[in-house]
Amino acid sequence: MTAEHQRLAVNAGKTVPLVEWGPYLSERQWGTVREDYSSDGNAWHYFPFDHAAYRAYIWGEDGLAGISDMFQNLCFAVSLWNGKDPILKERLFGLRNGEGNHGEDVKELYYYLDNIPTHYYMEYLYKYPQVEFPYNKLREENRKRTRLEPEYEILDTGVFHDSQYFDVKITYAKQGPNDIFIKIDVTNRYTRTADITVMPTLWFYNRWWDQEPKSIPEISYINKNCVKAEHRRLENYYFYFQRPTDALFTDNETNTQKVSNVPNTSIFTKDAFHDAVIKGANVKELRNRKKGTKFSPVYKLRISGGSTKTIYCRLSNTLVENAFARGFDKIFATRKEEANEYYNAILPKGVSEDMARIQRQAIAGLLWSKQYYHYDVETWLTTSDGITPVSNGKLIGRNSDWRHLKNQDIISMPDKWEYPWYAAWDLAFQTISMAVADPTFAKHQLLLIMREWYMKPDGQLPAYEWNFSDVNPPVHAWAAMQVYKIEKKQTGTGDIMFLKKIFQKLLINFTWWINRKDLNGNNIFEGGFLGLDNIGVFNRNFHFVGEMQLEQADGTSWMGTYALDMMDMAIEIACQDPSFEDTATKFFEHFVLISEALNEHRLWNDEDKFFYDVLVVKGSDPTPLRIQSIVGLTSLFAVSTIKQSVFDQLIDFDKRIEWFEKYRKKNNKFWPNEERSDGAEMLLSLVRKDRLVFLLKRLLNEDEFLSPGGIRALSKKHENNPYSVTVDGIQYTIRYDPGDSTSDIYGGNSNWRGPVWMPINYLIIQSIRTYGEFYGDTLKVECPTGSGKMMNLCEVADELTRRVISLFEKDEKGNRRIYNDEYGWFYNKPGNENLVLFYEYFHGDSGKGLGASHQTGWTALVAELISEYGTRILD
Repeated sequence: MTAEHQRLAVNAGKTVPLVEWGPYLSERQWGTVREDYSSDGNAWHYFPFDHAAYRAYIWGEDGLAGISDMFQNLCFAVSLWNGKDPILKERLFGLRNGEGNHGEDVKELYYYLDNIPTHYYMEYLYKYPQVEFPYNKLREENRKRTRLEPEYEILDTGVFHDSQYFDVKITYAKQGPNDIFIKIDVTNRYTRTADITVMPTLWFYNRWWDQEPKSIPEISYINKNCVKAEHRRLENYYFYFQRPTDALFTDNETNTQKVSNVPNTSIFTKDAFHDAVIKGANVKELRNRKKGTKFSPVYKLRISGGSTKTIYCRLSNTLVENAFARGFDKIFATRKEEANEYYNAILPKGVSEDMARIQRQAIAGLLWSKQYYHYDVETWLTTSDGITPVSNGKLIGRNSDWRHLKNQDIISMPDKWEYPWYAAWDLAFQTISMAVADPTFAKHQLLLIMREWYMKPDGQLPAYEWNFSDVNPPVHAWAAMQVYKIEKKQTGTGDIMFLKKIFQKLLINFTWWINRKDLNGNNIFEGGFLGLDNIGVFNRNFHFVGEMQLEQADGTSWMGTYALDMMDMAIEIACQDPSFEDTATKFFEHFVLISEALNEHRLWNDEDKFFYDVLVVKGSDPTPLRIQSIVGLTSLFAVSTIKQSVFDQLIDFDKRIEWFEKYRKKNNKFWPNEERSDGAEMLLSLVRKDRLVFLLKRLLNEDEFLSPGGIRALSKKHENNPYSVTVDGIQYTIRYDPGDSTSDIYGGNSNWRGPVWMPINYLIIQSIRTYGEFYGDTLKVECPTGSGKMMNLCEVADELTRRVISLFEKDEKGNRRIYNDEYGWFYNKPGNENLVLFYEYFHGDSGKGLGASHQTGWTALVAELISEYGTRILD
């Protein structure tokens, strides 16, 4: 039991397994649906980046490398000024949708270096240019570029050439749950002396703006090194800081003059620090005020080339005489060592130093991406933000049918800048990587999204705040079993109570799918885009006018997988609680019916040996959409094995399966792929063995799906052979796009038409391994196709794992494929060589990282792949 394990054990006993303080501050609150009170629903336009400095938020806060308490009453973050920028660097900058040639995108360099589940130790690195930050240049250049051109990134602007920048490293080390030491190391990476202003900032989230009478918290001056923070929802906190150049107070209040041309009632507005530090305005008034809802000591540093200066602060619920007593800084070394001990205990031995760093940084990013998320849809719909009146359009617009949704929790986010809101299926993948570090929190997250204040009464799960009614793949049963197995492997004991709790909720969701997405009652499922954005030749969320229906191969496969996962869960529970045995039988039979629909209806194309979506138009022959994409490979995901010991224990389940099989075969009805080993272990899958071989032949073909970095979302075959279909006189075309999207579907910031996606690769690898563990050497395939090299399916899974991990690893020249050769000049510099980013997806040919650069939501799955690699290959 490491020190961190002991803290986690205490945490696990709580109703909500969270520590009071963590990295719960968002990295972007502006441009979100929650802050949008417009009549047209244009969130990016209504609250742009330029407003964030002077406009108080309604639903949360954001900041740079920040922390907050779990209800975000009190926040801390770091602000910077290089002496040249027009604004303080208080938050990360990025392009809103419409500014970037591929949609929204953060344009900063920052890295999550380290973190542990209780956040007793955290490291964050931000790289700040010494020349003026290129806000306008980034906007202008990206606006000029077409969708056929790459994004213009901050490393393309030239501001980081010659190393003319600061490394600002923020480290948090807790003395106790409510006593946090903060270290800010500022290193001048340039050869010449440079000036920088550092402002460690403490403020209250403005919950009082619409309250009568107003109940305003207060930060008040105690002495030249301490202020006191008082809030009715919190105990008192004391913020200690070493001797500053200055100390300023203001309020977290909107500058109404700038927002709506209404004169301010006070000079103490949210943006007062900007004017004071940059323009010298009202400095005396801010210095002399001695109380407010926002406070910062000001440090004006002059740092010689290559040198580092350090600032220490402390946030504590205890009033002490000497906050920085001799030897206080040893707490950072102690907590770092505890973090090392923790990761040494949970991560595999024997992997390379580089691989171990990749894994640890992936988990660190996942832990840094916990965020306070507050959204009460009914309140949001029916009230004003004090700037724009409530409009009738809003009352019947976005999310108006989700009035029951009342979220106020700490949630694992996909990316706190690009996706500062949860997404249902992203969250499922995130819990798998989270389970490696903190299985209790992973289980809590899965149960949370099933709760009544999230799930609709009819059983639908909220997709994401831009449209809660969108439909994501039903992966939560699978994720729950993955988390259960990871924890059971760690502790030797499975949490059956967790499975029982989530099983009851999943029953409701499964029923919603059956009732809402199987319109004809034939077990052929629709579902719309299913989280895959532009994977189809047209937007699969679009309902054509007239009598048309899209029968989805992946919708049906996902439901087959769902049924099989529910069966697995019921079996696991039934082995300890026999009352679940009948339910296991129910889902087994449901799986059989879905398998029949997928294989017998018309989704399998025998000419191409592939599963396709089918467009059904009344009066015409059904049209298979012959697009070779992961839509046709999702059938691989529904595979499971049942050991003979289960049949021996669950007698009724065994008898029912036997009877059902005999009945269907006697009446010439379809029976799914079912094989038994010598030990009588049974394999169930959607895909029979001969079709599995056909699919693997395409999957492992380097001219089709197999890339150096994993499986592509769309076959490379469509690069020279685009697919077209005409519907209602309109021709739609899809071709292989290995990089950023050339389509504007879903804003153009996502692309499933060629790149490598981590969650799909993870699912494919796990599925192929399950097949491989059953078939062993009795089934071998060529890998890669055409190479003459035969592998069993476990070896194929290992090869795919190796390819995915190679995206992040250094090659013999020290380069990482995720950066391509394009940015090697920066990441090969001393001090930068071990910085790893976890992108949303990866170029289908080069492996370059694309999309959101900190998508440790699902890309952190590489951490679990490294664990498997370490235990299997290296052992």
